[in-house]
Amino acid sequence: MFKILLIDRCHFTRAGFEAWLNHSGLFPGHFVVTGLNNLILAREHILQWDPSVVIADLHGFMQDIHHFQQLSSLLNASEKVPFILLQSGEDKEMAGFLSQFPIWASLTKNAGLETLATVINDALTTRASVEIPAVAAPLLTRQEGEGVDAVDGWRKQSEDCHSPEDQWKNGLYL
Repeated sequence: MFKILLIDRCHFTRAGFEAWLNHSGLFPGHFVVTGLNNLILAREHILQWDPSVVIADLHGFMQDIHHFQQLSSLLNASEKVPFILLQSGEDKEMAGFLSQFPIWASLTKNAGLETLATVINDALTTRASVEIPAVAAPLLTRQEGEGVDAVDGWRKQSEDCHSPEDQWKNGLYL
């Protein structure tokens, strides 16, 4: 299941975008969309929830007093997640600041829905291929593996003792 985090100051944008994602039928598989209007909560959500894609309009947060500190904290938290900017406006200072971070794509809100759907699909499929491990890690530690060997030895011993009397003699109380 894909998880999409939408960060935007505007309630109507979040609600409309969520409705479009849920009802367009353009995206692979099942997904959950969460919309936030707070940069600090968004950062914590990225760290805790581990979304597949983050879509954000950061232009609406420009009036905040410490917006660059909060933005850098947010963008650092989402370094391993495709981050799509869907900006409502342009700012040269903001563009220079954002160039320091890995941004998946940058679009304006007047971009076509097909273009936006293509960018989101690409980000989701890239994230899906990253999440599939190439090599399976061992599930047991060495100590746990030794415990399994002991259980296998007990099973072998119990297989040799068929009758209840044999089990009682060999100390196996099944």
